[in-house]
Amino acid sequence: MSDDFVKRFGPWAVVTGASSGIGAEFARELAVRGLDVVISARRADRLEQLADDLRRAHSVRVEVVPLDLERPDFIEPLLRACADKDVGLVVSNAGFGLKGEHHVLDGARLTAMLNVNSHAPMLLAHAFAPRLIARGRGGILFTGSIEGFIGFPWSAAYAATKAFVMTLGEALWAELRAHGVDVMVLAPGATDTDAPTLQGIDKHQLAGLMPPAEVACQALDRLGGPPVFVPGWLNRAMVRFLTTVPRRLGVLAAGKGMRDALRRSGGSMEPVEGSPSGSSPFES
Repeated sequence: MSDDFVKRFGPWAVVTGASSGIGAEFARELAVRGLDVVISARRADRLEQLADDLRRAHSVRVEVVPLDLERPDFIEPLLRACADKDVGLVVSNAGFGLKGEHHVLDGARLTAMLNVNSHAPMLLAHAFAPRLIARGRGGILFTGSIEGFIGFPWSAAYAATKAFVMTLGEALWAELRAHGVDVMVLAPGATDTDAPTLQGIDKHQLAGLMPPAEVACQALDRLGGPPVFVPGWLNRAMVRFLTTVPRRLGVLAAGKGMRDALRRSGGSMEPVEGSPSGSSPFES
């Protein structure tokens, strides 16, 4: 499988949000499969450590590109770094979450979240799709969330950014498949990263908590299949329930789960913010 994977998606892959969580595991798994990787995130020190680990363990080439995806001009240094590389896979993983009542959240942070979670994936796909079309093979993988399936009270704007990612990815799946380019939206649920804690949620009380390495591996295995993949049977059952009951009941159930998780984790409904990899009681 590794040779076929490299032939289709290599020799280079780009991973944003690679300094921790699912993004770091994407980079590791791609290196295991024999791809060279361009890794990007804000935390340059973590990227350098990851790059050293990957070079030593897998003898792959790794280029570090520190970027702040909140900036509207983030795409330019990334494109410069990739100008001389045959990039076959783009993993748009960077994101973060805000939890709490929407009207009390900081407006500047909401704008930053929209830029990182929605604007950046849109620009990444816009920039790299022509290159992938020209080579006649490759892929784009977006990290979404099960929150993208329905409105989540106390996570309203975050869920909306992930709904954007889901509809973008689904549409591009149909647009690019005739060109030999695979597109998939990964929609994880609760994942064992530091992100839930940073958003005020005790991850140990989350049902169906998945290791990030397993999430990344399953996603890469399913690239080339349906446009959306939800890892974990419990997450799939939750999505099925939320999307098959009447819409109003699904929204109310999602809100109750979010509110209860926040309260069980400390009793506060004050606004809290996640890490660059994003999270919620239901997502990594």
